[in-house]
Amino acid sequence: MLNKYPNKASSYYAYQRGSDFDLESGSVRKSRKPPKTSFPKMFKSLGNRIHHLFKLHPVLVSIVLVSFGITVLIIISSIYESQFPSAVAYKKNDLDNDVYPFANLKNLVMVAGHSVYTSSNCGKLDKEESWFLESYQKHPGQAATFLSHIEEGVEAAAKDDEALLLFSGGETRKDAGPRSEAQSYWAVAESKGWFGKDDVRSRALTEEHARDSFENLLFSVCRFRELTGSYPHNITVVSYDFKEERFAHLHRSAMGFPESRFNYLGTPASLESKEGALKGEAMVRGQFQEDPYGCVGSLWRKKLKRDPFHRTIPYPNGCPEIRGLFRYCGSAPFPGSLPWD
Repeated sequence: MLNKYPNKASSYYAYQRGSDFDLESGSVRKSRKPPKTSFPKMFKSLGNRIHHLFKLHPVLVSIVLVSFGITVLIIISSIYESQFPSAVAYKKNDLDNDVYPFANLKNLVMVAGHSVYTSSNCGKLDKEESWFLESYQKHPGQAATFLSHIEEGVEAAAKDDEALLLFSGGETRKDAGPRSEAQSYWAVAESKGWFGKDDVRSRALTEEHARDSFENLLFSVCRFRELTGSYPHNITVVSYDFKEERFAHLHRSAMGFPESRFNYLGTPASLESKEGALKGEAMVRGQFQEDPYGCVGSLWRKKLKRDPFHRTIPYPNGCPEIRGLFRYCGSAPFPGSLPWD
């Protein structure tokens, strides 16, 4: 009788799985598995050794670990800088790419702002009600002094074909709305037809973040660098005549700018405001003598009040060579090197 086999043949293994068959001895020998590497155990062992060494030589181990950490950070930093160069820092080769719209200009004329123009009617430029005035500014003839500053700045720039005119002043008055002093002055100059000096318009711009007189000067120098790719060879400041000592001596000295390359154009205050203006100036000048960079005490608090809309100040991104000057706070002059040294 023939054996019946199933339709599907079952698999047949001559030797057991997972093992090696020794033909000579006829025995089955289990295959050896490669040893498993346990990284957690390795790190744990290393940690135990470091902990043991730390108990024996705590100072030495601390120095070694700190040195190792600093070395790693330096290596990572160098790799990052080589692979991902900063998009914020301005580089020298930018000059070769003609990225600066006013690279041909060498000198700065800065007009310091003192108020915000709030009227929608450009026909009332010399009227006090057209400007947002603080209590100490509410005097007849005050608006006319703003116009004289603007005209003086335009005239100075017109006399120098290599001059960049900057109106400086931020959004300093909450009740005036988010309008800057600098834009107000530029708009007034525009409405006045640039006082017959039309060629100045193409090289007249704004600096819209300054909150006090020192920032008027410092921020305008940085803005000049943003627009020209270099720092001003000569600086002319336009403001009230009674502020000359503050600008030409205190602020210029704080920035270390050469006196021989600094010029000041002052116009008089209104007759009714002059006495109070001189008293107020004496007080502010004394504050800047103690705090040349306006970074502590009453001068710092005044800056905060003059930033009602919490504007983020972009500087010194546009002038990386004087980054240290922006960060410095002290009663002594800035000790670092500056481009105009």
